[in-house]
Amino acid sequence: MDSLYSAMNQRIKGKHLSFEERVIIQTRIKDGFSLRAIARELGCSPSTISYEVKRGTVSLYHGKQRRYKADHGQSVYQANRYHCGRKSDFLKKSDFIEYVNKHFSEDDWSLDVCANRSLAIGEFSSNQTVCTRTLYNYVDQGLMDIRNYDLPEKLKRNTKIHRIRKNKRKLGRSIEERPQEINDR
Repeated sequence: MDSLYSAMNQRIKGKHLSFEERVIIQTRIKDGFSLRAIARELGCSPSTISYEVKRGTVSLYHGKQRRYKADHGQSVYQANRYHCGRKSDFLKKSDFIEYVNKHFSEDDWSLDVCANRSLAIGEFSSNQTVCTRTLYNYVDQGLMDIRNYDLPEKLKRNTKIHRIRKNKRKLGRSIEERPQEINDR
């Protein structure tokens, strides 16, 4: 190998810190290493280490002494990860879901009619409902009382994509392009 650095494991950009890396940060800070030296060892940005130290610093002895703790940093990280991401509207809009279930079973309305009629007559506002596509997704996921076999048209539809391919010419010219004198032999 030409370079010393080519055999080293390079950190993947955008990868989150693991608990083991947080323990390394804790021990290196305790030993008096700078944040830049810790970042160089872990193969990440010094600002990543700075943010992690701020995230995991706890007060000891009634606020007189502050120290970085890896387990506290990990618990704060996991709490932040729990709160990230888009949340489902299924539980927030349960009144509308009950409305759809009731009218689907009693009045034989389709999901599309339920969604649009609730808006048209003003029974629900647009932020209290979900769209028709979301209702069908809830049925597919099994979140509603309605099943796919309750939807008569859905089972009739063939969702496979049909492609018609032209015949490909393989290995040279076609036999139709053969000269006439060959046919007279």
